[in-house]
Amino acid sequence: MADAATFERQITRNDIPVIVDFWAPWCGPCHAMAPAFERAAAELEPHYRLLKVNTEEEPTLAARYGIRSIPTLMLFMAGREIARRAGASDVRGIVSWAKTQITAERAAAGAN
Repeated sequence: MADAATFERQITRNDIPVIVDFWAPWCGPCHAMAPAFERAAAELEPHYRLLKVNTEEEPTLAARYGIRSIPTLMLFMAGREIARRAGASDVRGIVSWAKTQITAERAAAGAN
């Protein structure tokens, strides 16, 4: 679990993409997705960093990023949000979403 300080440090000081799962303890879909998120982390790391933020413990972060539904996955690169996805996902969904977003982001950066 990431608190606000860990969250800030990870998204701003990482040279690799960071995927953040915004969740809450009372959220059934969040609990259902938790094992898939862990398996996705095992598959994606060390090329990606994966964090979990409990919106009940870090309401300021949830408000800052306009989290309206949970679970919400957000993908950060070089300290900025590049994509978000609301709703529970399976392992394949998380992995393919992350890789597709990063490929598109790198292609766009290369085109500029």
